[in-house]
Amino acid sequence: MTDARMRPLSVLVIDDEPLARRRLVRLIGQTADAEVVGEAGNVQQAFLLIAEIEPDVVLLDIQMPGGTGFDIIERLDGNVPAVIFVTAFDHYALQAFGAAAVDYLTKPIEPGRLFAALERARLAVAARTSAERIAELSETVQSLRQALRKHETQAADLWIKSRGEFIRIGLDRVVRFQAERDYVRIHIDGRTYLHHESLSSLERRLDAKEFLRLHRSSIVRRDCIIGFKQASFATLVAMLSDGSEIRVGRTYSQSVRSMTGERPFPPSN
Repeated sequence: MTDARMRPLSVLVIDDEPLARRRLVRLIGQTADAEVVGEAGNVQQAFLLIAEIEPDVVLLDIQMPGGTGFDIIERLDGNVPAVIFVTAFDHYALQAFGAAAVDYLTKPIEPGRLFAALERARLAVAARTSAERIAELSETVQSLRQALRKHETQAADLWIKSRGEFIRIGLDRVVRFQAERDYVRIHIDGRTYLHHESLSSLERRLDAKEFLRLHRSSIVRRDCIIGFKQASFATLVAMLSDGSEIRVGRTYSQSVRSMTGERPFPPSN
């Protein structure tokens, strides 16, 4: 890495969600102080690109297929970049991030917060040696792993941002989640809340024993399913306790088969 004070910061964006990566790339493109030099969607690809490109800064998602952002950091050596964590952690876990030595961004990413984090990263690159950054990151990873374990063992709650406030929603009250582009609509107690997170990202944080994906755009709470009925073209429809009906996608029919012990689609003639 050359002197970052005299040129735009080189930034590597690491996130398994394509929509999240595109948004970060677009936002970074709005500033002359940083430029995206690469993207990665999984742990192995990220580690190889860091070694090849040697970016000044890494925007690093924590929960990804094949490992976590922590796994990447623990394997770094040589020219270590400044790391800005990107997370969908809930309100409680954010307290641990606030005490951490490196910066973090919460989804959905706010432009002003991103630009401020990049400026902090520029100062870190200029002021710290690679050895100092390794020691700093090691301590931070330990703290964040503890926060992650605490997060995973807490009562099942979801914190969402609505009209500038954080609202706590007990997952035991949720009937279903419905995808709306890069948002999720949460159906609960006859009301709905719009949450800025992809359905796939949210699914990774849900307990599969309590929630079942029935369609690429729908996840439902298992004990809210009151039955299934046959529809046209050999499709199956789930009937829910709130009166709604969700079509079961063929990709997810095996889940229904496992749940009911029956073959969800009749054999073809």
